[in-house]
Amino acid sequence: MTLLHLHLYVTGLVFWITQKSSSLVLPNATELLGPPSSAAAGLASAIGVPRNRRRRYISPRDMSAILDYHNQVRAQVSPPAANMEHMVWDERLARAAEAWAARCLWDHGPPQLMKYVGQNLSIHSGRYRSVVDLVKSWYHEKQHYSFPQPWECSPRCPATCSASVCSHYTQMVWASSSRLGCAVNTCANMRVWGSTWRRAVLLVCNYAIKGNWIGEAPYKVGRPCSACPPSYGGLCSNNMCFTGLKSNRVSWF
Repeated sequence: MTLLHLHLYVTGLVFWITQKSSSLVLPNATELLGPPSSAAAGLASAIGVPRNRRRRYISPRDMSAILDYHNQVRAQVSPPAANMEHMVWDERLARAAEAWAARCLWDHGPPQLMKYVGQNLSIHSGRYRSVVDLVKSWYHEKQHYSFPQPWECSPRCPATCSASVCSHYTQMVWASSSRLGCAVNTCANMRVWGSTWRRAVLLVCNYAIKGNWIGEAPYKVGRPCSACPPSYGGLCSNNMCFTGLKSNRVSWF
């Protein structure tokens, strides 16, 4: 089977990326939140990143905010999920996100990792936006998604894709994607859609296990926690399968 072309959809523009994999995957899209502007100077410090650690770094506060927001969205899906897993922070995924964000590329990657890991990207320049604002734009794609059809957000992709993107949202609520690691980087000069953005703030979030598989819904519908994997031992918290871990920090293989 071949991997469906990854696509990036922003203000009517579509950018195609081709990868190889053992199965078909819905495209993980990338969100563009604001036009380039010189007013973006100082955004890194504004989002809580210490001046001496701007590159390849995310503050503990931003880490918690992103993770909490994901779990809030996952706990409140409609229709309700029977097998939604509580998401935890994964340091190895975060390190991979840091390494990719440091390259200041408006693209998904690295290619070898994309075979196993889901990835959402956001970028902005201009007026201040919190790191959660970058993530909220993914949730807002819910309006373009008709559960449980995984193809409803872009019914004619990849041949004649013209519909709105929703694959950020489906990755956020993919039940088995229970591990998250993100990074924020401020890029002095970054090529975005053929132009150079100065002081562009790039957010990279990696997910494991990878979601957005063609032919599969992001979760099973039913009474919350009624279809949790056996590894959770029947534990449930806030409508999600829960391990009982007190800490959100875990390592990844």
